[in-house]
Amino acid sequence: MSCYPVRGLPLLPGNTFRDPTKSNFHRSQTFFYKNGIAVPVVPKVGIGGEPIHVNQLSLSDVDELANKKPTLTYGQAKQAPPADFVPGHVAFDKKVLKFDGYFKETVHESPYEYYRVRPIILYYYLEDDSISIHEPEVDNSGLTQGKLINRQRLPKNDQGDCWHWKDLNVAMEVVAYGKRYRLTSCDKFTCDFMVSHGIIPNCPEMIPPDPYIESRKRNPAREHVTPSDFDKLKQFLTYDRKVLRFYAYWNDTDNMFGECRRYIIHYYLADGTVEIRDVYERNDGRDPFPMMVGRRRYPKTLKDEAAANFPTISMEVADQEVKEWYGPRDFIVGQPVTLLGREFFIYDCDEFTKNYFYQNIRGVELHPVDVIKKPAPPEKKWVPPYNGFGSVEDSLGNCLSLIPKPPKKDVLKMLEMDKIILRYEAKMESRNPDDWNRRFILSFHVATDEISIFEPPLRNSGRIGGRILSKIRIPKPGSNVEKPEFYTAKDLAICSIVEVLGCRFIITDADEYVYKYLQANAAEFPSEVLNSFQQKAQERKAQMVQESLETQQKEMDQKARCVSFGDPVLAPAEISREDCVMIPSECRQFLDPIPSKAQSQEDIQTHQCKRDICPPLNQGDTRPPKIQGGICPQQIQADIRTPQHRADIYMPQNQGDACLPQNQGDIHTPQYQTNIRTPQNQGDIRTPQYQTDIRIPQNQGDICTPQYQTDIHTPQCVPTGLQDQSTFQNYNC
Repeated sequence: MSCYPVRGLPLLPGNTFRDPTKSNFHRSQTFFYKNGIAVPVVPKVGIGGEPIHVNQLSLSDVDELANKKPTLTYGQAKQAPPADFVPGHVAFDKKVLKFDGYFKETVHESPYEYYRVRPIILYYYLEDDSISIHEPEVDNSGLTQGKLINRQRLPKNDQGDCWHWKDLNVAMEVVAYGKRYRLTSCDKFTCDFMVSHGIIPNCPEMIPPDPYIESRKRNPAREHVTPSDFDKLKQFLTYDRKVLRFYAYWNDTDNMFGECRRYIIHYYLADGTVEIRDVYERNDGRDPFPMMVGRRRYPKTLKDEAAANFPTISMEVADQEVKEWYGPRDFIVGQPVTLLGREFFIYDCDEFTKNYFYQNIRGVELHPVDVIKKPAPPEKKWVPPYNGFGSVEDSLGNCLSLIPKPPKKDVLKMLEMDKIILRYEAKMESRNPDDWNRRFILSFHVATDEISIFEPPLRNSGRIGGRILSKIRIPKPGSNVEKPEFYTAKDLAICSIVEVLGCRFIITDADEYVYKYLQANAAEFPSEVLNSFQQKAQERKAQMVQESLETQQKEMDQKARCVSFGDPVLAPAEISREDCVMIPSECRQFLDPIPSKAQSQEDIQTHQCKRDICPPLNQGDTRPPKIQGGICPQQIQADIRTPQHRADIYMPQNQGDACLPQNQGDIHTPQYQTNIRTPQNQGDIRTPQYQTDIRIPQNQGDICTPQYQTDIHTPQCVPTGLQDQSTFQNYNC
C-alpha cells in the first residue's frame, strides 16, 4: 500500500496514511499480440490505479478544438494526427550503441613494462539502458579476456543514478566498478542516433600503443639453429598442428555378431603419434566415447623376436626394444594396416594429406576406394488383411497410428451436396416367387456416397415393410477388399443391378428429382446412364399417352351408352315430350364427329331417354343424384326452373317407365379401388373407399322437395320457340 503525507505536516513517521481504496499496484500492459501482430496500447491508468494525464487532452486543447472553425479553401492547416504509442522495448528492440575504447592496467613486479593498454568495446542497449563491456580475445596472451562486465545498468555515482546514453560521448571517460574506460570512437549507427537527438559526437581518438609490444617490435627476431635435421624440437616447430587424416574401416563380420565399423586415423607429424577415433552414426546404439585408442606411437618391428611374440596387453614395449615405428609411408590409401592386432583398410584421406604425400613422398598415388555400401532399400510396409469389423478406413487407422484417428471426410463435398438425395425404384431379384412383387425405394446420398433402402408397407402383404438398410457405403462386387470401389451415382442407371449384402436389386425407375439432377449435371455422368434415363422417360411418356387414349376410349364408350343413337337428324315433331332430355355440350362431340349445318341448329333440342345418365368427363364433376329415380342433377341451382302447373309434370305411371337399371353393371359406378384410376399422389383427388362414404339421403326430408305437386315444374324438352342461346344454357343438365 502506498503512503501519502498529510498536507501541511512534515514528512515524519505517523504523519502519513495509506489509501485503503487502492489495491492494484501493477504496471498496465502496453503491448500485446493479436492474430500474431504486435498491437500497442496506450496506458490510461498508472501504478495504483491513478489516471494518467500525460496522454490525455488538457482543457485548453479541448477548447481549441471546440472553437476551431476550419474553412474549405484557405483555412487553417490540418494538424498531424498524434503518433501511435509504441512501448520502449518495442521501439528500441535490437538497437545497440557501440563505442570503442581502452583502459590501462598497472603491471607490478615486471622490469619490462609498467602498464598495459587493453582495448575494449562498450555496448549500450537502448531497450533497457543496460551496458556490457567486452575485450577482444588474443591467442596466447595469457590474460583473462572476453566479457569483462555482464549486461547490466552501471551505476554512475553514489546517489544511485545510472549511466544513460545521453551521458556517453566520444573522447570521454566512463568509470565503472573502480576502472576508468576511455571511449575513443563509435560506429555509424551510434553517430547517427546521437545526431538525431541533438548530441554532436566529439572527434575520435586513437588507442595508444602498448609499450611492451612496441619494445618487442624494435628488438630483432630470434633465430634458432638446430644442430641436426633429426632434432625433435625442429620437427615439433616445423610440423606443429599438422595432422594426416585417413578414413578406414574394420571388417569384423567373420566373428559372431561382428559388423563393419568405420574409423578415422590421425597421424601427428610433430611427434609421429597415432590416434584412432570412432565414427558414430545416429541411433547406432553405441556409447559415444571420444576415441577408440588414444594418441600414442605404434611399433612396427621389434629388435628381439621373442619380445615380438610377447603379449603387449600385460606389458608395454620400451622404446629401446622397438626397431621401427609406424610412419606416414605405412598409411597408403587402398592398402590395409594392422594396429593393435586389428586390420584397418584405408579407403580415403583428406586434401591436406594428399598434398603432403605429393610434396614429400614421391611415387605414391592416393586414389580413394569406393567402399560405402548402398543402404538396403527400406522394407515395404504392408497392411494386414481386412478382418471384417467396421469400415476399411477405421481398420486402416489402427495400423497407421497407435491412437487411431477417425477417417477424414470430404467436408467441402458434404457442405455442397448436403440434403441431395437421389431416390430410385427397385425390385428384388430373387428365386422366391413371393419377392417378385416387392417394391423398394433405394436412396443414394450424394454427400457421403451412402445407400439406404426402404420398403413401402403394402396392405395385406404379410410384411411390415419399413427401413431395410440404413445409410452405408456399398462396395461393388468383385472389388478388392483392402481398396474397395463403392457405388456412386454414376453406377445407378435404369435396369442396372445393385448387389447389397448378398441381395440383388434391379433399378426400374426414379423420381422426377433424379431426372432433373441428371439434366443439370449431365457432364458428370456417363452417356450410358443418361441414355437409360432418357429411354425410360420416353417409355413413361408413351405409357401416359396410351393410358390417356384408353381413358378417353372408355369415356366415349360410356357416353355412347348414355346417348340414344337413332337417325342422324331427328325432327322436332318426332321427338316425344316424355323422352326428351337435354344433352351437355361436352357430350355432343361423341354423337356427331362432323355435324352438319342443320344438325348444329338442332343440337339445342337434342334429346335422349331419361333412363340414360350422361357421366361427366372428370371425376370432380360427378355429383350423385338426389333421387334414385335417375333424374340428372343440375349444375347450378339457379338453372332450375320450377314448373308452375301440375300439368307440366310428367310422372311415370309404372316402374318400367322410370328406366331404372336392372343390374349393378348398368350403372358405371366403381365398387372398389381397383376399378378407379388412382392418381400418382394422394393429394390430387379424394376418392371414397366404400359406398358408405357417399352421403345418400335416408329420408325424403333430406331432399328439398316442394310440398305440393303444383309447385314442381320440370321441363321435359326445350320449347319449340326457344331460339336464344343464353336461354338454352339455363336448361342444360
